Amino acid sequence: MASIQKRGKSSFLLVVEVGEDTKGKRDKHTKTVRVEESLLKTPKKLRDHLNEELMKFKIEVESGVYIRLDKMLFANFVEEWKKKFLEKHLESTSQLNYLFHLNKRILPYFGHMQINKIKPLHIESYLDELSNTSKEKHDTKGEGKKLGSATLVYNFRVLRSIFIKAKEWKVIKENPMEGVKKPKERQKEVEVYSEDEVSLLFELLEDEEPFFQTLIYLATTTGMRRAELLGLEWKHIDFDNGVIDIKQSIPLFKDGIPIIKDPKNKGSKRKVVIPPVVLNKLEEFKKFSQKEQLNSEEPWLGGEHRFLFAHENGVPFYPHKLTEKWMAFHKRNKHHGLKYIRLHDLRHTSATLLINSGVHAKIISSRLGHSKIGTTMNVYGHVIESADRTAAEKFEGLFTKKSKVKPSSAER
Repeated sequence: MASIQKRGKSSFLLVVEVGEDTKGKRDKHTKTVRVEESLLKTPKKLRDHLNEELMKFKIEVESGVYIRLDKMLFANFVEEWKKKFLEKHLESTSQLNYLFHLNKRILPYFGHMQINKIKPLHIESYLDELSNTSKEKHDTKGEGKKLGSATLVYNFRVLRSIFIKAKEWKVIKENPMEGVKKPKERQKEVEVYSEDEVSLLFELLEDEEPFFQTLIYLATTTGMRRAELLGLEWKHIDFDNGVIDIKQSIPLFKDGIPIIKDPKNKGSKRKVVIPPVVLNKLEEFKKFSQKEQLNSEEPWLGGEHRFLFAHENGVPFYPHKLTEKWMAFHKRNKHHGLKYIRLHDLRHTSATLLINSGVHAKIISSRLGHSKIGTTMNVYGHVIESADRTAAEKFEGLFTKKSKVKPSSAER
């Protein structure tokens, strides 16, 4: 059933009823349309125009295309936000991260609510509840601990993006996030290896397969990110000058296909000099890989790419596969006393060793691929300060030494 009702001088209400809702009431949909004054002077044209608008509105309602904004659920808006913003404007990695937090906690909490009825207090209550939520039991390092501040900040970021678009698209009149303060993100202290622990690590690597040896040597001495290691090809290594050209990464796979993209930021495209011992490891690994490829019966699926860390068929490993191999290595060598740190912490280890060796922060920033030296200072400020104190103590020794200068003959 459909009808047209005059509301004002130039506005009309379109009404479409389609069956009954869950409470047994007629499911009524309405839409206000405004017409130009010229149409008001010609009744037939006005009637034809309104009937056409009513027909289009009826088709939208019956086909499920029409969105009733005043009673739109948060979950329904999120579906529109995904199609019109998330999938069009965010990178693949960001999409996965946003969807993880959405599906994990945000949708279960807000999904059933009408989006225009969500207020700042609801957001505050959600973040407060989140701050008191314990980590999952399968997280062996964090069982019983509260979720970190980074999780709260990421949830805040996702909600802010959703509500900004809801206001821009006129779904809501006020953005509830405007009354909510961003949670404070505490700087997470990273765990690193000392020089002695790195020596033990390299000693234990001697019994590992060439692939894994090379991976860990590179991660420790270049500070490359996991995605950058996966994106590394043989053509990116200048064996004559001992330089690696970092120009692409593989942060994730989509539908079983690796996503090859530029590194994390503008400064991440860089050239890194490697020590001779690592260059020798790379040369040995290249010979080993070429031999394996020649003996392999698997069809080549790598196309024109020749990735270092890939299967025999040329397809690179999934990112998490490298982490799994690192964890398995630690499990096998637990009895040697080498503490466990994350694979990504080898990057921090690389930076810390350079800082303690007196290498300038600008050089370290360049090797790590930070877009700004300020990023390096923020992440490793405490290490730099410690190294600076050690340097100052050396000067102190000069002032406390007693003079041993012999008096001149004239003084005698």
